[in-house]
Amino acid sequence: MEHLFKNKNSETTLVLFHGTGGDEHDMLPLGEMIDANANILSLRGTVNENGLNRFFKRIRPGVFDEEDLKSRTRDLGDTLKKLADRYTLSLDSMVLMGYSNGANIISSFLSLYGNKVKGAILLHPMTPYKNTIFPKLSDFPVFISAGKNDPIVSQEDTVNLQSLFDKSAAKLEIYWHNSGHQLTQTTIENARDFYTQQIK
Repeated sequence: MEHLFKNKNSETTLVLFHGTGGDEHDMLPLGEMIDANANILSLRGTVNENGLNRFFKRIRPGVFDEEDLKSRTRDLGDTLKKLADRYTLSLDSMVLMGYSNGANIISSFLSLYGNKVKGAILLHPMTPYKNTIFPKLSDFPVFISAGKNDPIVSQEDTVNLQSLFDKSAAKLEIYWHNSGHQLTQTTIENARDFYTQQIK
């Protein structure tokens, strides 16, 4: 998997996942805003959808290819282990942060692997599977941002995902704003505050 690594000799590594059409450079400014002192590992999705990078295939907008998502999530698990070995990191030092498509594969990762990492910041995620089940995530920190006027992610879907994390006993915070699917300054500020207080 194409990636970019910035070693800052920190005990924490932010692992960044872009949205549809992005690459490993897109999330770097956001990572710096969350924690300027953390190591940065930024990934590029391996799926090409009409010239747009993604982390997994979809049947159509809003409808995931669930088998492909599971397969690529397992590949991601292997990739993170290999990159951790390469850069002398540990999985439990990693905080996964993703936007949209990137947030969705993080949710899938948590459903398959549980709390193998340090925390998760999900910016405008969707529920990854029709029958998503999260393993026990007692006190595992998860931040979700959502737009009340998001044309891609419905409020109902976000509430469903929130309920699934609540059932897993995750330490969940959800931040709602009145905009759409785009990221806002206040979203990043709230994500940073959660990270500083609950994860770092």
